[in-house]
Amino acid sequence: IGYLTYSRGMKTCACYVRVSTFGQNESSQVSELERYCAAQGFKPVFFVDKSTGSNLQRPAFEKLETALFHGEFDTVVIYKIDRLSRSLLDGITVLSNWLNKGIRLISTSQQFDFNGSVGKLMSSVLLSVAEMENDTRRERQALGIENAKSKGVYKGRKLGATKANPARAAKLRAEGKKLQEIAVLMNVGISSVQRYLKAADKVAL
Repeated sequence: IGYLTYSRGMKTCACYVRVSTFGQNESSQVSELERYCAAQGFKPVFFVDKSTGSNLQRPAFEKLETALFHGEFDTVVIYKIDRLSRSLLDGITVLSNWLNKGIRLISTSQQFDFNGSVGKLMSSVLLSVAEMENDTRRERQALGIENAKSKGVYKGRKLGATKANPARAAKLRAEGKKLQEIAVLMNVGISSVQRYLKAADKVAL
């Protein structure tokens, strides 16, 4: 996670990539953005996150924001607007801040440049759809669990499973590992690691 540096001479652009979990592969997004940048004559600088799009607490995204604050890029390229955020409020806030700073945002799969008032309008529509899809997915998961419970076949997560193990998260933290390293080892997002550590602290108390 982070970004790569390139030699001077050709204009660089920031490429932001996000997949939802560590089990997903970001290579398809990276390849698409590389093709776009090659066609446009850009040198891509990649920022890659493997975490949920429901909030903005993502390591690579925060590095991207810092780089933009320092004026390192004036163009950000993404595969799809929902890679930026699946929250309408977060997405619109970020996009508005970027556009007000003169930063250009381009979605390759949607073939759209979100610059200007029309871009803001289109982004609000697309982000609304992304948020609705996210809410629908959660509702389906909840209904599936309720249905399984009603049939007596839902057992929940197994005790001691890697994805629900605050004790293991606390042990890894005690060994000096960073949140990102713990997330990789446990195959979960950073937000889950933070929840596990909080749960472990409560038990310790």
